[in-house]
Amino acid sequence: METFADYILSEKDWIKKMEITYYLQKKTGVFFNNSVIFKTLIAKLFLERAKLDLDENLIITACLLCNCKKSDNPQDLSKIQSYAKEGAEYLSRLGFSDRFCKICEEVNRYSGSEPREKESDVLELVDQFGGMLLDRPERIAFKIDEALVLLEYRNLKGKENRYLKQFKEFVEEMEAVLI
Repeated sequence: METFADYILSEKDWIKKMEITYYLQKKTGVFFNNSVIFKTLIAKLFLERAKLDLDENLIITACLLCNCKKSDNPQDLSKIQSYAKEGAEYLSRLGFSDRFCKICEEVNRYSGSEPREKESDVLELVDQFGGMLLDRPERIAFKIDEALVLLEYRNLKGKENRYLKQFKEFVEEMEAVLI
């Protein structure tokens, strides 16, 4: 019997993956909004540009689903610290592998999971950077250069992210194209 995990991972078109996630949200109430789509687009463009030796399909699917148990209330610190772990447990019940669930759980560092999966470092970058580029109820969006500085010198200060350098180069190249 095919699981939901088999179904979405077998779909190679990222737009169709988004549609599947949208319908999952309608049916189950998982977190899925424009910020997820925006971050997934950043991930897709980064992967295409950086040409990393990673499974793009796996990362795009993880990017769409890693925030599935995120709360709409960003003020609830306990929920912020637990949503990724709760999401990984939920995804496990949908038939995703332990490794896929670990990748999703490592979107942030609250679980303390070590060693980190390579794909998790990509998710971490796009999740944090993409989030800073969007308006929030408590603040306006950061400018691209400000978001890069905050990502490197505040959010990831003292933490190893194996793709930070390539991600910064990608953002700077994309910004130059848009200016």
